[in-house]
Amino acid sequence: MPKYVTLMSSLPPLGQLFGSTQTPLSRLKLENRLKLLDAKDTERLNRIANLIAWSQQPKERTDSQFVADANRLLVEIQNPTLQGIITFRLDLRTILVALRRRHRGETAPPVGQPWGVGRWVNYIQQNWTEAGFGLEGMFPWVLEANRLLKADDSVAVERLLFELNWKMLDRFGTGHYFDFEAVVIYLMRWSLVDRWTRYDGKVAVKRFGELVDEGIEKFTDVFA
Repeated sequence: MPKYVTLMSSLPPLGQLFGSTQTPLSRLKLENRLKLLDAKDTERLNRIANLIAWSQQPKERTDSQFVADANRLLVEIQNPTLQGIITFRLDLRTILVALRRRHRGETAPPVGQPWGVGRWVNYIQQNWTEAGFGLEGMFPWVLEANRLLKADDSVAVERLLFELNWKMLDRFGTGHYFDFEAVVIYLMRWSLVDRWTRYDGKVAVKRFGELVDEGIEKFTDVFA
């Protein structure tokens, strides 16, 4: 559609994630260009961000509410690309929370309270003592994440998460250049570049430990 062509044509290339020293356009300029979207698109974008953007999580939202909201949005969004992106983010979050809980000494998943969302929750619970929860065939990175957590290398874990999200966006971005999906993917990439260029190792270690220790409800700093 013309609005997507106009918008995407106005956005500069983001380049490579780890080679960037600054975003190619400021947050203010990005927000101004997003005004090209109509009200329906803006509402859809906000709903997606409200679920997968850690910075968008309302403080009053409980884990039960988060799980319900996630399941509702996945049912309502029929677009395969957007479903894939959202599912990836939720799976990544659930697996990371499980790894972190186990790393801090929990010998079993929480009982009687939601701690994760998605298709792998029960599987993880059944394979809690396995290094990769038995998921390494589907998610090869889980063993590396587990190793880094055991080594207390939170900075390396954070970098791994950046890399996983960037590669995921590469995969889902194929064939999407001038549509709504392209807008979502660009914004997620921009957020990754923005965070990376403002990255502070010591702050990241502290924030990562605090947020993941609290579980799903307390993640608060990522759109991508």
